Amino acid sequence: MKTIVCQEPGNMRMIEQESPTSIGEKDIMIRVKRIGICGTDLHAFGGNQPFFQYPRVLGHELSGIVEKVGGEVQSFNVGDCVSVIPYIHCGVCIACKNGKTNCCTRMQVTGVHIDGGMTEYLVFPESHVIHANGLSLNAAAIIEPLSIGAHAVRRAQIQKGESVLIIGAGPIGLGTARFAKLQGAKTIMMDISKERLAFAKDWTDCDQVLEVGSKGDLVKDLLTINDGHLPTIVMDATGNKHSMMNAFNYVSHGGKLIYVGLVKDQITFNDPDFHAKELTLMGSRNATIEDFKYVMDCMNQGSVDIDTYITHKIPFEKAAEYFQAKMYNTNKVLIELE
Repeated sequence: MKTIVCQEPGNMRMIEQESPTSIGEKDIMIRVKRIGICGTDLHAFGGNQPFFQYPRVLGHELSGIVEKVGGEVQSFNVGDCVSVIPYIHCGVCIACKNGKTNCCTRMQVTGVHIDGGMTEYLVFPESHVIHANGLSLNAAAIIEPLSIGAHAVRRAQIQKGESVLIIGAGPIGLGTARFAKLQGAKTIMMDISKERLAFAKDWTDCDQVLEVGSKGDLVKDLLTINDGHLPTIVMDATGNKHSMMNAFNYVSHGGKLIYVGLVKDQITFNDPDFHAKELTLMGSRNATIEDFKYVMDCMNQGSVDIDTYITHKIPFEKAAEYFQAKMYNTNKVLIELE
């Protein structure tokens, strides 16, 4: 089978390897059909992804068709359309015991800690495969990135009518903003790109957009568009060190700052300001099965626009070339397999 491997930073190539011939009793063999390209993949290719070793097969936003099931698998049949939960947790650590499987102490993220889905066939444990019958292959592949935003919104415990600022209008920021809106929040999106903000305004149905880099004081601009108050919740989905540190300035007294994005660097903040505002600082990592199910429900109800979220598609044979040429697109790109 064909597999795309990131050999080292800046080096992505397609290789031929043996297809899996046997699977465990509780495993499922999936014929991979769609692979979403994530910021994690781009950071790994660029050498900027923490928790990472090379060589590595990337890819964790996946959908496909069940090719074979293990002898003890009862809930899936050959031919089922499926997606995967790519976070392999141990089930016994303190986080898992407390229902926080998304931040397991022994976490093995597919495509990061272990080889991922940029391949034709993938064997996965039944416990981490989810039914996607009724959804398109495209929709099934983007459940995972949308679940990242859904999990962050659940962490934030947004109240109806609360003002929420989402920084970063990439794929993760879009999902975060959309689910915040579905919780009844007044949403504001901030980004450096006027084009991305225009798309975000339409796709997320946010209330306001704010372009970074334009002349003016962003704090004053926020006060102007938010009835004289700073947002009570700020969610940074940029993965940019400077943005993440500046985000402290945009939160109201008594508010929350949630880091949805991840950066391989140190983050610092001014402690007197942090204490004066009595801020709550939160990290949001991965997602849980509850988030996946919620996203799927939203898809089935039509409250998330799947078709326009996916902006570019490339054939599997061109995927390595896409990375090598650094033809990066900040919107959602899907790799298609026949």
